[in-house]
Amino acid sequence: MTYRIEFKRSAAKALKKVPLTDRKRLRDKIDSFANELPDPEKTKMKGNNPFYRVRVGDYRIIYEIHQHPPRIVILKIGHRKDVYRRL
Repeated sequence: MTYRIEFKRSAAKALKKVPLTDRKRLRDKIDSFANELPDPEKTKMKGNNPFYRVRVGDYRIIYEIHQHPPRIVILKIGHRKDVYRRL
């Protein structure tokens, strides 16, 4: 199944602030989500929330998966020490 990738405005803004080399790695990982999702059992965040997370170096991508229509919403991108605050 092919998913459409959507960004929250704050996530797109945060991606622009990431250094160029890390930004390219993040974009490559996000683009790979469209065709093949990481294992949901391993990436599901703990607690009672619908969020998933993926590690890319020192950065994390927090996202939601919606089935109808099939899309992935990127909620937050940030350094691992800050990304989980105010989620």
